[in-house]
Amino acid sequence: MPRLPLVYHDGYDLQFGDHVFPSQKYKLVRAELLSSGIVRPGQIHAPEPATDADILLVHSAEWVQKLRRGTLTYTDILTLEIPYSRRIVEAFWLAAGGTVLAARLALEHGAAFNIGGGFHHAFHGHGEGFCAVHDIAIAIRKLQHESRIRTAMVIDCDVHHGNGTAALFSGDPRVFTLSIHQLHNYPEVKPPSTLDIHLPDGTGDDDYLRRLREACEIAVPAFRPDILFYVAGADPYLDDQLGGLNLTMDGLRERDLLVMQSALERRIPVVVTLAGGYARQLSDTVRIHAATALAAQQVLGEYPWHS
Repeated sequence: MPRLPLVYHDGYDLQFGDHVFPSQKYKLVRAELLSSGIVRPGQIHAPEPATDADILLVHSAEWVQKLRRGTLTYTDILTLEIPYSRRIVEAFWLAAGGTVLAARLALEHGAAFNIGGGFHHAFHGHGEGFCAVHDIAIAIRKLQHESRIRTAMVIDCDVHHGNGTAALFSGDPRVFTLSIHQLHNYPEVKPPSTLDIHLPDGTGDDDYLRRLREACEIAVPAFRPDILFYVAGADPYLDDQLGGLNLTMDGLRERDLLVMQSALERRIPVVVTLAGGYARQLSDTVRIHAATALAAQQVLGEYPWHS
């Protein structure tokens, strides 16, 4: 059976202490995957940080300089919603490099999994909602710049709308953005994605999966991208502190399989990033993310890239 490539770095941990965003989850997910035997050490690849030139493919020079020099305004930090430090800049640059590496590995192997990333609230000139730079957009623009791909699709299954993704790719016919999210939740302003699925509070497994399946069955074969980025947020889970949907562990696993099968059955490579997860029990968030990696391994086995 083909083995799923994963990307991870200890530097992914943003290390900002007592915060609703448990950035220590990255090392815990890696440990869970190894201890459970889902992955072997040789499957895990260490990324290099993205270069400033890579970041500038998406973000303004002013915003990059603010992050690099530590000159964010009070409003910048309030909007970002995490404490600033040089350490978090290094972590975000590493996450972007990790998603770029995962994208290259996916083109080679059919699928790859970044145990990090998915910072979909970052905009061209500012950060929002725990997201300073948009690693997925950087990976897309980097691969386009290198002529490795022409088109890309982002399927965002975080509980929160992918507002940064929608804004960054607005009007670009080469990138299809799909966001399925809780309507009455962050962010208040939701720029239109190519396709938005606004869900009512309390949506459970059956309705969620039906709406997502209908969208994937139409959008993926119609657009047929060169690569698909899957934002596999853990926060649609029924016991998430920042979510208001009602998905079970089983429902989240079916979601993962659905998205990845819709791509790999059509020979479209898949890049998985983690995005949000704020369960009351951190162990639940770790289990959900680890289960996404297991689902990716399973789907890659069903549709092997090299056969």
